[in-house]
Amino acid sequence: MRRTMTRHLCVTARGSIPLLRPWTSVTRHYQIPRWMHITGRRLRDDPSSGPPPTDFRAMDVLGNTPAPSTSVDVCMSDGFGLNSGITISRGDGALLVSGEAFVWRPWQAKDAMELVNEKGQFDVPDVAFGLFEVLWPRPELLILGVGRYNLPLSPRVKKRLTSLGMRTDVLDTRNAAAQFNMLATERGVTEVAAALIPIGWKEGVGAA
Repeated sequence: MRRTMTRHLCVTARGSIPLLRPWTSVTRHYQIPRWMHITGRRLRDDPSSGPPPTDFRAMDVLGNTPAPSTSVDVCMSDGFGLNSGITISRGDGALLVSGEAFVWRPWQAKDAMELVNEKGQFDVPDVAFGLFEVLWPRPELLILGVGRYNLPLSPRVKKRLTSLGMRTDVLDTRNAAAQFNMLATERGVTEVAAALIPIGWKEGVGAA
């Protein structure tokens, strides 16, 4: 069965305005919400503060197998450079699903620059994963990159992802990107998705 993404569905949280609007690739332009939107291009060699970028193009894991357009070429302090030439920047995360790339801002779903709860667990609202509610069939595996260092998931996030029927691998963002590149190339972008937080993320500040 060919996997398709519905382009004109909305998901509405209880007592709130619609959270998700038409889905499309990053190369086209539609209006979508503040916390998840399509990005434009930026030169990858723009200077940025923080740790040096990680170049995944130097890692030849599967020989001559073509990499997906949404594979991650570079992890930067404030974003990501994709194989397609698209750059996600300005502190935004990346949501890579079914060959499509989206800017991901889960912190805006709770209106605070916070991703970690008082127990040191990665904890974001359920609506941060709202895209998967309108996607069927869903990926078998979601690779979650939670920043420069690995963190445990909160029970609430675990329950949410389990309810969506996806297995989850939680890693620091560099390793999550490398894992996504390998598995998406090997198994296909319809079977593996990734949600990545920039490696420069700081609680209460964001990524820059």
